[in-house]
Amino acid sequence: MTTLLLARHGETVDNVGQIMQGQTQGQLTANGIAQAHALAEQLAGTAIDAFVSSDLKRSVDTCAIIAETHGKDIVTTPLLRERDWGDFTGMFIPDLKDKEWPPNVESMPRLKERARRFLAFIRQEFPDQTVLAVGHGIINKAIQSVHYDKPMHEVPRMANAEVRTLML
Repeated sequence: MTTLLLARHGETVDNVGQIMQGQTQGQLTANGIAQAHALAEQLAGTAIDAFVSSDLKRSVDTCAIIAETHGKDIVTTPLLRERDWGDFTGMFIPDLKDKEWPPNVESMPRLKERARRFLAFIRQEFPDQTVLAVGHGIINKAIQSVHYDKPMHEVPRMANAEVRTLML
């Protein structure tokens, strides 16, 4: 059985500014860097075989801080990217209330299919290992939704630098 430690990246400048980041790179704040170091300390005594990250900078930077304490490299994958918010990307989140969604927002079926492919990737590439994977709020929610066969709204939101354990 593979143990997946699913984490969300540390706080970013756009998180603080309430900007819809989507698949932009993002930049950790000083607090986000501190959150990543705190998570690294929390996981210091955990035997982790592999480190996987979204290929977006905010997740790579978070994962690298944690992996460094274990002396490991990281593998990146676009499967762990945040949801593509299309034309909503870069917008002030409070301004989006009651706005019609643009057609270029990644659909829920596509997001969940990407989550399924990510879980299959982890099972195939890291059988019987413990893997820390650093992703983003919505894709992590989709991964848990698929894994537990629950609707997205039943999966609690993950805080920055929070980790949850999934047994695959």
